[in-house]
Amino acid sequence: MLRLESSSGLGGCLPMLLALLGMAWAEAQQPQLQEEQTPMPGALSRKESFLLLSLHNRLRSQVQPPAANMRRMDWSENLAQQAQARATLCGAPAPRLPSTHRATPQVGWNVQLLPKGSASFIHVVGLWFAEGQQYSHAAAECAHNATCTHYTQLVWATSSQLGCGRHPCSGGQAEIEAFVCAYSPGGNWKVNGKTIVPYKKGAWCSLCTASVSGCFKAWDHAGGLCEVPRNPCRMSCRNHGHLNISTCHCHCPPGYTGRYCQVRCSEQCVHGRFREEACSCVCDLGYGGAQCATKVHFPFHTCDLRIDGDCFTVSSEADTYYGAKMKCQEKGGVLAQIESQKVQDILAFYLGRLETTNEVTDSDFETRNFWIGLTYKTAKNSFRWTTGEHQSFTSFAFGQPDNQGFGNCVELQASAAFNWNDQRCRTRNRYICQFAQEHISWWDPEP
Repeated sequence: MLRLESSSGLGGCLPMLLALLGMAWAEAQQPQLQEEQTPMPGALSRKESFLLLSLHNRLRSQVQPPAANMRRMDWSENLAQQAQARATLCGAPAPRLPSTHRATPQVGWNVQLLPKGSASFIHVVGLWFAEGQQYSHAAAECAHNATCTHYTQLVWATSSQLGCGRHPCSGGQAEIEAFVCAYSPGGNWKVNGKTIVPYKKGAWCSLCTASVSGCFKAWDHAGGLCEVPRNPCRMSCRNHGHLNISTCHCHCPPGYTGRYCQVRCSEQCVHGRFREEACSCVCDLGYGGAQCATKVHFPFHTCDLRIDGDCFTVSSEADTYYGAKMKCQEKGGVLAQIESQKVQDILAFYLGRLETTNEVTDSDFETRNFWIGLTYKTAKNSFRWTTGEHQSFTSFAFGQPDNQGFGNCVELQASAAFNWNDQRCRTRNRYICQFAQEHISWWDPEP
């Protein structure tokens, strides 16, 4: 009975055994073109397939020196059928079929024959990986009179598909067992008669390609394997929202809105109408608050500017876009809607004069920019005012807007003469509230 726990225990008997059997190789050839079928008789169970795949990925993430471009493998039932077919031939290659597809990936093979019952498939893969002790990555060569081709195929960085098979067969006087694994794309390629290195040395996942830019980590965070990123958008949706990876947009559950579903909707508009697109209330005249349930009095004494009868107030505090929007509504107003060049020019002039004394009450923030009530609506593919009106007048700064989908909220930017810039909604800015002329007539003047 062979002892397979360590390579040193195999040093004496394994080479002799392999010589007697005449079977220890790793090679590459064109894949047999066949359709996905039901598992062949004697094929590995689902559990065995999972354990072999997990072991391959585990060992690939443990190579030394570390691999910068090692891909995570997935199980291929097609390759498993090819491997099982070859195992039934005692590891002999099946007849090659003429290839009609130049782009068909090459298949690499690891084949091992051992006395029947002497080893499990898990131990056999361990033997292949142990060959790495005889391999020099720096020199890209195996020790003299040693075999390393099983190891180099097992850790070939660009191999991403795996399938294996096992079958007992007769070998002269002894009962033997064939262990076969197929890899795609294959490896062990030679240049000028010398096999090239199986992977690039470097920090884990530092040389992944664009298509496999994710980094798979084992449960103990050892190593890392390049994989198709599970979240290529590099974002997540809050409050149980669902991320559409193809569009990088969050589909929010009822009651939430915003790019990340981070804004809670008003569930009931007591004195107002619900805007489903914005997931918020537009209050009737004289009412404010998230649900338009609060009777408010117009703050005549706080108007900073009167433009064509409308009242504009400039906050002395900084807040996020949605925080500013709620604070304007709590006062019975809306974030400012700039719908003409006249309003834009007057606001820009007024804000420019504030710059020398532009202080905010929250000492943790200093801002010279101001939120207005314009946001980019992905579903509408356009900017819309808080009230739902389409933006007709525009005063975006040169080169703006340049960040739709990420900077969905609009600010007046001091560095651009208070022309408009699209900005991330969670940025903290001062803000401008507007109380329309027709609103004012509904309020009772208060001192």
